[in-house]
Amino acid sequence: MGNKLFVGGLAWATTDVTLKEAFAQHGEVREARVVLDKETGRSRGFGFVTFASEEDAARAKDAMNGAMIDGRAVRVDFSQEKDRPAGPRRNPREP
Repeated sequence: MGNKLFVGGLAWATTDVTLKEAFAQHGEVREARVVLDKETGRSRGFGFVTFASEEDAARAKDAMNGAMIDGRAVRVDFSQEKDRPAGPRRNPREP
């Protein structure tokens, strides 16, 4: 478990503020972030919500999975941290 939740199925119109407001009724939200496409600046349809405690996160996960936010039913689960290689990314085709 952890205190960071993944939220999928977000509407394109959902913002950091509306995401935080939707989850704040279930505990103290430290951060709510909708992931944006780097090129277009549009939502990629998912985001993350970080709570102050694991208990708040668990309560919010149970309450918000399948809930409607901005007209869309969202999927909520605990965030899984990806293993990322250290250092900057580089193109493997470059020498």
